[in-house]
Amino acid sequence: MRVMALSEVTAGMLDLVGGKAAGLGELIRHGERVPEGFCVTTEAHRLGVVPQAEVVAAYQRLGGGPVAVRSSATAEDLPEASFAGQQDTVLNVTGTAELFAAIEKVWGSLHTARATAYRDARGIDHRSARMAVVVQRMVAPTVAGVLFTANPLTGRRDEMAVDAAPGLGTTVVDGAATVDHYVLDGTPRPDAGCLTSAQLAELRAAGERLQDHFGCPQDVEWAYDAEGVLWLLQSRPVTGLFPLPPATDKPLPRVYLEFGHVQGMLRPVTPMGMSTLRAQIAAMLAALGVRVEIVDIGGRLYGDLTELARNRSSRRRLVKLLAVDFGPRAQTVMRHVLADPRFAPTRGGAGNGARSGGGASLRTAGRAVVGILAALARPDTARIRMFQAIEEMRVRSAAPADLKTAADRLRFVRAHDTEDRADAIMWPIVAGMLAAAAPTALLKGVASPDEIHAVLGGMPHNVTIEMDLALWRLAQGVGEHRQLLLDTPADELATRYLRGTLPDIGMAGFLDAYGHRGVAEVDLGVPRWAEDPAPVFAALANYLRVTDPRQGPDQRFQRAAAAAEAALDELVRRARRRRPVRGTTAGFLLRRARSLAGLREAGKFAGLYPLRETRRQLLLIGADLHGVGLLEQPDDVMFLTLDEVHAAVHDGTDHRATVAARRAVHRRESRRRTVPVALLSDGTDVEAVLPATPAVDGTRTGVGASAGRVTGPARVVHDPASAHIEPGEVLVAATTDPGWTPLFLTASALVTETGAIMAHGPTVAREYGIPAVICVPDATRVITTGQLVTVDGGAGTVTVH
Repeated sequence: MRVMALSEVTAGMLDLVGGKAAGLGELIRHGERVPEGFCVTTEAHRLGVVPQAEVVAAYQRLGGGPVAVRSSATAEDLPEASFAGQQDTVLNVTGTAELFAAIEKVWGSLHTARATAYRDARGIDHRSARMAVVVQRMVAPTVAGVLFTANPLTGRRDEMAVDAAPGLGTTVVDGAATVDHYVLDGTPRPDAGCLTSAQLAELRAAGERLQDHFGCPQDVEWAYDAEGVLWLLQSRPVTGLFPLPPATDKPLPRVYLEFGHVQGMLRPVTPMGMSTLRAQIAAMLAALGVRVEIVDIGGRLYGDLTELARNRSSRRRLVKLLAVDFGPRAQTVMRHVLADPRFAPTRGGAGNGARSGGGASLRTAGRAVVGILAALARPDTARIRMFQAIEEMRVRSAAPADLKTAADRLRFVRAHDTEDRADAIMWPIVAGMLAAAAPTALLKGVASPDEIHAVLGGMPHNVTIEMDLALWRLAQGVGEHRQLLLDTPADELATRYLRGTLPDIGMAGFLDAYGHRGVAEVDLGVPRWAEDPAPVFAALANYLRVTDPRQGPDQRFQRAAAAAEAALDELVRRARRRRPVRGTTAGFLLRRARSLAGLREAGKFAGLYPLRETRRQLLLIGADLHGVGLLEQPDDVMFLTLDEVHAAVHDGTDHRATVAARRAVHRRESRRRTVPVALLSDGTDVEAVLPATPAVDGTRTGVGASAGRVTGPARVVHDPASAHIEPGEVLVAATTDPGWTPLFLTASALVTETGAIMAHGPTVAREYGIPAVICVPDATRVITTGQLVTVDGGAGTVTVH
């Protein structure tokens, strides 16, 4: 069929009529007022010729006169891709000759540079794209605009937003005129601007109908004609909204804090990874005496902090507790939440979940005091015991050799719980973090935070730093293979290595020690470096571009360590002169920090050993399920839960459709560049309602996390797997985790959008003595690769020149 009336179109005809026509057909079938029209289908586009006779007949049935000719591509007006403004619309088309030309113009817009780039950015195959064309009778509007049934700026789902202007709605969509903006929250509004209160109420009612019908927030184009009649011109899903928190029967509203950036993760977690991480984080917090529900929102880890916020005791220290791991952005949003009357303390103190049972809390507190004091008293002994526990965990994590079947492996995975050595690993880390954090308050008025940060540079005993330096030593020894490693793409080198056709450069030894690591490594569903060493080869090539020995990471680390020791001696002398007791105490703690704070990465490093073995066994199960046709590929198992894997293994349940749907969501969420720091249960992005801090003279303000001042060209990196960083460039990223740190060895400074002063990125930056500024809003969007920027870690600023 090449031409059909819009009244005949159904939602199931997407491949034939495209997204816009399918949406309009649904509006008509739902009884909404839509201008009459017809669709020139994708079949006509495939043939490449305008079906003139059929178009003329359909046009005459409309009565001739002016029409609107609009794109309706198969990938258009979908939940994951709106294509707003990417393809053509031609208005006030009159006569058949103009109509034929307009149809061909719309067809041609499928392959414009902007439409092609849009598809590329969303991973849409150009070969699958087809264009249908919608032709509708023109409405001569007195006022027109756009209605969003959820507030697109804040994400709040119980508010609607309207932009309106006199005349054609294109002035609103194209940004060609000043518009009247309305936020509709259900309360009556006086007449204002170009819309009356009755019209706003009518628009809100229409929005409620459409959202109920389509089941998700809608972006609606509308127009009022000279008689005051409302016409709906389009309704499509609102793209870009962050998903809502899951429904709950607990008292509303609720506040959720994003936990993933603590581990340097903004990408979505695989379903299998989510199931393990939720349990691990909840158990870790419970060990500290805190009970927080971990929920999946948009594939990200969020903690429900509502009970802590409403508890009279915990709310007083909540903002301070966020300083160490969550950082200033989280502290700012939580201050806003605590000031919200809806989160006022509840009567009775909300012992209802803010903390775990009293006896357990006391036992935990007792172990914590003993463990922390022991580590502070004898740091060398604590460190030795810790690494012994980590080695024992590595050995115990290996699966027994008698696992033969998928059922055997699944039993192992479900029971895979290494003997608890948490105390030997946890309390030295906590002791080091406390020793590093406490001197800031003790030395207030005596030493600046920058001076204290300088003391924490070049910290020994950091397993991530040792990994980076091991890779540097490997780079120094490649000899005659240097040019091969520089000239060959990283993925090709990885393939050759795994096939055994790459010359021996020592990579096997490196991966034996560190192959269980990777970017987003706490996600069970993500490949380890041993499986895909392409990121390691990319980092190796970056190291080989360092030609100045003084810029080698080994020398940079040594200089940072020497500077830190000198800064420590000078600071302690000054502090003792001015405040003898505090100075002595701070000096003791800072020296203990230099012995223990570098251990911060070791706990996670240890936990990756059992994670590696669990992943290996799950992939073997996935291979078995693939072999019997229950999965399309072995790693599809990572898009299932353990219960679903059990059903496949024991009952033969086919999960291929489930996996395909989850992979599609995962791909869509992987393209999201920003993740809310905190969400309310109504979808509000808390940070979005805070007053914006304007940039002054190109300067963006963040938080200084490593002292120093550097000017250099920016390198914006979204994926470290193939990042090319020249020596001296400033690394700009949304966040970082240990898998990113090999990039630090060639970067001159670090800028991130999230983080905390004691998080992975700033810690490693201090180790190498490079400036770091964290929590710079929208850094990866306002800074572009190649721009000259100045990073001032002392002032906490980034200036774009």
